[in-house]
Amino acid sequence: MRKASSVHRRALKGILEYWSIGVFLLCYLSPSVVFASEKQVSLSDAIRTALENNHEVLAFKNSLSAQKEDIGVARSFLLPKITFEERYMRTNSPTYSFMAKLNQERFAQSDFAITSLNNPKPINDFQTSLSFEQPLFVRKANIGLDISKNEFSAKGEEFIRKKEEIAFRVVHTYLMVHTAKEYVKIAEKAVEDAKEHLRIAELRYRAGLGLYSDTLRASTSVTDAEQKFVSAQKNLNVAKRALGMLLGMSESVDSNNENPEFTTMGIDYYTNASLSRKDIKSLELRHQNAKNSIKIAESGYLPSIGIGGTYQLNDHKKPFGSEGDSWQLMAFLRWELFDGTKREYERSKAKYKAAETEEYINGLKKAVAFKVYEAYLGAEEARKNIELSKAALKTAEEGKRLVKIRYENALSPIVDLMDAQVSLDHARANLVAKENEYRLAVVNLSYESGTILKDLKIE
Repeated sequence: MRKASSVHRRALKGILEYWSIGVFLLCYLSPSVVFASEKQVSLSDAIRTALENNHEVLAFKNSLSAQKEDIGVARSFLLPKITFEERYMRTNSPTYSFMAKLNQERFAQSDFAITSLNNPKPINDFQTSLSFEQPLFVRKANIGLDISKNEFSAKGEEFIRKKEEIAFRVVHTYLMVHTAKEYVKIAEKAVEDAKEHLRIAELRYRAGLGLYSDTLRASTSVTDAEQKFVSAQKNLNVAKRALGMLLGMSESVDSNNENPEFTTMGIDYYTNASLSRKDIKSLELRHQNAKNSIKIAESGYLPSIGIGGTYQLNDHKKPFGSEGDSWQLMAFLRWELFDGTKREYERSKAKYKAAETEEYINGLKKAVAFKVYEAYLGAEEARKNIELSKAALKTAEEGKRLVKIRYENALSPIVDLMDAQVSLDHARANLVAKENEYRLAVVNLSYESGTILKDLKIE
């Protein structure tokens, strides 16, 4: 019997040595120590950094700048066009030969000879011209300029909405880091508790009051707690790297020790604000453009009016020569009287497109109102769940304390203590999760109503 007891002691000693080595490795080689130099930021600083350096924001900013250039493109149709041209022609065409000599101011009496008129010798003509054309009334170009301005404004509203989206994602990831750190603390506490259970089981076994199987169960519980600790560390490091990526960085970024708190306003605050959400404003501007498209189609019935002119040099020997010079000034009216009913179909199409956009606006407004309502109820639910989770944690702590006392006095098996510990670990983790869910629910409510930047004091 003593021999068996000695074997058990040696086995237990080996388990304890293995466990001690594992704890040493976790403490001194864990990723939290390896990445101790990681940058720590506050939530507001993280959002501001993301709004400046996030690649999606930067890409959208370039897209917005490109959209702004369309205003200049549209305006160019209302500005004068100046053209410089150098042209060379060699011909024996009677008409062109006659005209070329006149333009070159080389026409002589001999050129009236019938033979010269009917069969002229080949002639060279270098034509240098500077022309301009200025539109005075082009209805389509004026409307096009309005459309480009509205489209730029709509893109600007979308850009603000994109920044709200990035801010929401940063908050979500920041809270992931914060929650992961809390999970690591819970895992560390679970390891400490498991170690304490193993110590008690060992003392009871040595005193002859407990079973060797209890020490094995406690040792297994320690190993399981260490595994959960390793997983919690991994999740924390992944969350840090994800936060860094959102901030436009390649390295990991840690949250500071500040515990972010969020408060909710009344439902009317969010409902009224949602009517001015940036994506709604953007769609309303595009609806206005859809109406402008009807005007563009109708402008096809109107003429375009403008003026123009040309100054021309002609020479038969060299480019840019000036043997002869001439100029022209003109005014023009262009009126397309019939285009095969193209304008009628374009106008009808534009009206359908405007009606389509209007329906999208109505649908979006209702969807936003629903999302705000749903998010508000979600925030209220999450707030109440925190209180319930706190009550559950108190119950679990008291239950574990009582079971531990009973086990120390040989009134309960170790299985009851392990079950109580599992329940306590779950209650701790559940409270952290519910607190995180509440913060996310409040931020989601701000995002759905379009007030996230204002509520986070970023604007």
